[in-house]
Amino acid sequence: MRPTRRQTVAGLGASVLAAGTGAALAGAPTFTLLLVNDIYAMEAVEGRGGFARLNAVVKAERARGVPLLYAHAGDSFSPSLMSGFDRGAHIVELLNLAPPDVFVPGNHEFDFGPAVFAERRNEARFPFLAANLRGPAGERLPGLEDARLIELGGIRVGLVGIALQSTPEKSQSGNLRFGPEIETLAREADTLRKAGAQMIVGIAHTARVTDDAIMRARLVDILLSGHDHDLCVRDDGQAVLVESSHDAHSVTAIDVFVTPRADGTVRWRAAFRIHDTAEVTPDPETEAVVRRLAGELSRELDVVLGTTEGPLDSRIATVRAREASFGDLVADAVRAGTGAEIGLMNGGGIRGDRLYPAGASLTRRDILSELPFGNTTVLVAIDGATLRDALENGYRDLGRTSGRFLQVSGVDVILDPKAPPGRRVVSARVGGAPLDEARTYRVAANDFMLGGGNDYGMLAKGRVLIGGTDGTLLANTVMAYIRVHAPLPAETGGRIRVLP
Repeated sequence: MRPTRRQTVAGLGASVLAAGTGAALAGAPTFTLLLVNDIYAMEAVEGRGGFARLNAVVKAERARGVPLLYAHAGDSFSPSLMSGFDRGAHIVELLNLAPPDVFVPGNHEFDFGPAVFAERRNEARFPFLAANLRGPAGERLPGLEDARLIELGGIRVGLVGIALQSTPEKSQSGNLRFGPEIETLAREADTLRKAGAQMIVGIAHTARVTDDAIMRARLVDILLSGHDHDLCVRDDGQAVLVESSHDAHSVTAIDVFVTPRADGTVRWRAAFRIHDTAEVTPDPETEAVVRRLAGELSRELDVVLGTTEGPLDSRIATVRAREASFGDLVADAVRAGTGAEIGLMNGGGIRGDRLYPAGASLTRRDILSELPFGNTTVLVAIDGATLRDALENGYRDLGRTSGRFLQVSGVDVILDPKAPPGRRVVSARVGGAPLDEARTYRVAANDFMLGGGNDYGMLAKGRVLIGGTDGTLLANTVMAYIRVHAPLPAETGGRIRVLP
């Protein structure tokens, strides 16, 4: 259900190599940079990614004998099923087996609040860098650095970490402060150059538009980025930008060849080796830990979340054709979990095909079976006219089962099945008031819908407050809602009325 992420390799020519084909340039590199970002899944999926393959790559790169900097550009502590139970502790355990040389926190590092972030940081055996992250009084957080000046292969390299400025909008960062990305990076890079840095490497959890601005301004020589989930390698002859896909499907090594000049400056070139982890043998030590954690997760999934006072209907014939009690539950959960006014869920994303009797005990495994796609919650601000378009799309196939059929929370609709598609919503009321097409509403859904799945692309027309790479797992959101609200009340209905 989650759309495939794009992969781009731009401006490289013959410098891009498959892993294991050797150096693109004559002689050994002066040093190597290795990048991973946005890795959530501890196990491989369809033979790619996961921590056992990632750590195998890291250990192999360190065994080459070339000076190495292994950087993690953020987003790991959440979202995953296991993180919903241990708040990311297993991720730190897995990273500690082959620890990064530098870790820049992404927005998902704060999904469980500042106190849990501090716990994970204290457990980590690797340094955290984030020059634009401060405490509530503007103080530097314990265990975090702004920048470092290190030596790699005899070259003085300045490192700057930059966190996502919009983290407070996308996560639960409390009273932590996230300063401007570009201005902070420019200041820190200038300070490092004055301190003797011959090259600047930025490690940033930033959106691609910010990455592009950093490249245009020539703030760094090499930018190692996360957040966008794509494979992007760009070399314009003056600066390099790299992002390594997500979930360690690809891990990028940048071999840097440096020629010092008499005046202390340097000339440098980069070559790239992209490790496709489908071709990597998992690290046995990490694989053993992953198996243990997977066993713990399996036991966690059989834990009861709560009970329901009335029957709970997730049958395909129901969720894809009319209001369903399980659809109400999911829509209520995404609405509550994001603080939205309205929650939307496409019926095709609910796959359990079950009728739970009144008094049924719901387990975590039940919810994962119902919502198996690994989708995340999203939040958008759209006007009422766009919301109406979404509602009309949801009921375009009214009268037959369809994955686009819309389960709703916070909005009541009356539908005319005899009207033509696009004109079937006779009435829509939000909070008891008629839908105002000029007013802006906060609407929660899932990342499949935001990406245009089931033709819900209109959701992206407004302001995206929580994007597809920022939200929590939909299954975890529903689990959390059940824990708080159980026993779930008997089905009430009345949200979707169809005229005779």
